[in-house]
Amino acid sequence: MLLHKLKKYNVILASASPRRHELIKGLGIDFTYEKIQDDDESFDSSMEVEIVPEYIAKKKSLGLGRNLVEKELLITADTMVLCDGEIMGKPLNREDAVLMLRKLSGNKHIVLTGVCLRTSDSCKTFTAKTDVWFKELSDEEINYYIDNYAPYDKAGSYGAQEWIGYIAISKIEGSYFNVMGLPVHRLYTELGLFISE
Repeated sequence: MLLHKLKKYNVILASASPRRHELIKGLGIDFTYEKIQDDDESFDSSMEVEIVPEYIAKKKSLGLGRNLVEKELLITADTMVLCDGEIMGKPLNREDAVLMLRKLSGNKHIVLTGVCLRTSDSCKTFTAKTDVWFKELSDEEINYYIDNYAPYDKAGSYGAQEWIGYIAISKIEGSYFNVMGLPVHRLYTELGLFISE
């Protein structure tokens, strides 16, 4: 079983996201948190959009500020929202959050999460994709959500596990947990393959 095999490793999650912490704990994986020292999320605008989160997750894995030692296993991730071909990261301010939620309103969007698994001598990346449909949102609903939930740390300006997710998401194809920021079903499988290699 994977959990027994992982006991041989010091698993490090380099993400400040409380949602990712909660999801890794939900898998039963013991981990420590380390802050990324060089959190450069820039990318070349000519890159294919679907590989950007994986590229950034890999960059984050190199920004730890120290080398990994034997039996350390680092997990980094990056989530982005794609709507009508436009990449939506975290909103810069309230106005940006309103614009993002208006764009998502009554529309389908894609949530992509890139994940990087790294040890001292090996690295593996993968991307998970989820299609999400939102109902039409009123400005009153958008303003209520922003005022009460301050979604400034979330790609696309929303958290699926919050009020807006309850009222706006009408359909999902793919992993719900990916929309929260970490495709845990895929992570569990990929971790098993990675430490067996």
